[in-house]
Amino acid sequence: MERINKILSSPQFIRAINETKKAEQGRIYCLHGLEHAADTARISYILSLEEGTELKKDIIYAAALLHDTGRFRQYADGTPHQKASVEIAAEILPQCGFYDNEISEILSAIDTHRHGETKNKLGKILQKADNLSRLCFDCSARSTCKWKENEMNMGLEY
Repeated sequence: MERINKILSSPQFIRAINETKKAEQGRIYCLHGLEHAADTARISYILSLEEGTELKKDIIYAAALLHDTGRFRQYADGTPHQKASVEIAAEILPQCGFYDNEISEILSAIDTHRHGETKNKLGKILQKADNLSRLCFDCSARSTCKWKENEMNMGLEY
């Protein structure tokens, strides 16, 4: 997991996490910091194992850790966070030793994790894990959340 630890210590990653944390200060709905990213990574890895994919652990973790890094830009200027996250990840991944084909797969998964039909297995796993990481059943803001009842995670699966 050497490359993952490089992501975690990357100045761009740290800045994105800190900017998002600052932007979400006082937010009553789901947060998008390091805890959410790590939960999404762990759940993604479990899903990958359960589904018998041949995805590498560090590819899964990279996509999950980076999938919401652009959230602060969405708050600041309205850029869809998945698009901003792709831009940030595209800077970070090569610096951390990821190869072009790996970067392409990770960026595609990040780009489609929110909405859209993903074409790769990593993207499908990331979408599912992102939602499963939410503890809607225990959220005090659930009654005013924009998510529909059938979209909420109303139980603990992972």
